[in-house]
Amino acid sequence: MRTNNSTVMVTGGAGFLGSHLCDRLIARGHDVLCVDNFFTGTKRNIEHLVGNPRFELMRHDVTFPLYVEVGQIYNLACPASPVHYQFDPVQTTKTSVHGAINMLGLAKRVKARILQASTSEVYGDPEEHPQPESYWGRVNPIGIRACYDEGKRCAETLFFDYYRQFDLDIKVVRIFNTYGPRMHPNDGRVVSNFIVQALRNEDITLYGDGQQSRSFCYVDDLVDGMVRMMDTPAGTTGPVNLGNPQEFTMRELAETIVRLTGSKSRLSFHPLPQDDPRQRQPDITLARSMLDWSPGVRLEDGLRETIAYFRSTLNA
Repeated sequence: MRTNNSTVMVTGGAGFLGSHLCDRLIARGHDVLCVDNFFTGTKRNIEHLVGNPRFELMRHDVTFPLYVEVGQIYNLACPASPVHYQFDPVQTTKTSVHGAINMLGLAKRVKARILQASTSEVYGDPEEHPQPESYWGRVNPIGIRACYDEGKRCAETLFFDYYRQFDLDIKVVRIFNTYGPRMHPNDGRVVSNFIVQALRNEDITLYGDGQQSRSFCYVDDLVDGMVRMMDTPAGTTGPVNLGNPQEFTMRELAETIVRLTGSKSRLSFHPLPQDDPRQRQPDITLARSMLDWSPGVRLEDGLRETIAYFRSTLNA
């Protein structure tokens, strides 16, 4: 494969979201360098790409500098579920902050365009609903989720400082709850948790009264939004919210998954975890106008695809 300024690098490329992005980029005719340290990513996610002349896999931790020649960088490297990012919170913060510094330094050196996969977690437990990009957030800087929330907030700071100080060509998207095939079965995220529990006919674990809400975006829609953002002209920096504005309570999601799986599972209620947001819904006005983007996959349709994936994975 040609590793030069025509190559697109995806850090965290063997993860759930990164592997789908690699698929999309190769389908568009790009050469793709997938970089991953396999902390949460798996070779299974990208094994179908190994051997493709447009695909190259590199095991690397972004907390260390990387010296390659690329034209675009999608920086997705970071554990994104509470189970994984709280396992080693210091390393999580280093991945967001040192990783951003290293990838921005690389982009500056080779004059590459770079996109940061930020997160709705930068809004914390929000006082504005839905959340527009202009909202600064409400985050507990010393809480158990801060390693991820504040790490991602600091990464955004670094991106915009590189933009202002070095005129670097940056893009920032804030990703809201995304789901689909290749999610890790033990990642602690609500969609994967509920599906795995339902397929095993175990009690569905709900926290609080189950009325806290989330919006769920299917992975194909999300990847489309990221690629559209990367394709915007220089100077179009974002941040831009990417997510599905349709809101569901945790109880509604659980009941839908039980119905779609034909499960015998019952709902089981437990105390709310610390700093767990009560509401999370994106305002995607900017994405609609700037990117001509909005999600098109209905929750039930996306859940059917995701359930089919988990059914095959758990039976493998």
